[in-house]
Amino acid sequence: MRTPSRRRRLTGREFAVRFKAEKARQQRRYCDAFRLWRTCANKRCQRERACCGDQNDCLKRAFGAVPHRTQWQARQDIIETTPKNIGAPEREARLCMPRDFYAETTAQAVAAYLARFKPKPKALPRGGGSG
Repeated sequence: MRTPSRRRRLTGREFAVRFKAEKARQQRRYCDAFRLWRTCANKRCQRERACCGDQNDCLKRAFGAVPHRTQWQARQDIIETTPKNIGAPEREARLCMPRDFYAETTAQAVAAYLARFKPKPKALPRGGGSG
């Protein structure tokens, strides 16, 4: 019988690369969910009926105009279709709301991930020392 092996912890660099890639895919998912291609100046987006340009700029322009409830529902739909065994960087990016992509940088996401693994300080022993 084979015992399950432990997953190795990602380095900060590995997490950042994967988070950044998934962040771009997530922004594109939001652009498509909000159908931003309808009003896009990029004719290719209109032809393809999907975001084909710079998803970062497109989403940044639009997320203030899209109601919060619609943003939240799009996020919930994406989370429901996310596999249970997805990696940590991908999961963190998929949990982001559209505004989170502009409030939190990749460096902040990496720092938050790595902070989970810092050893906790040990408590000083209690006792009635002499003195």
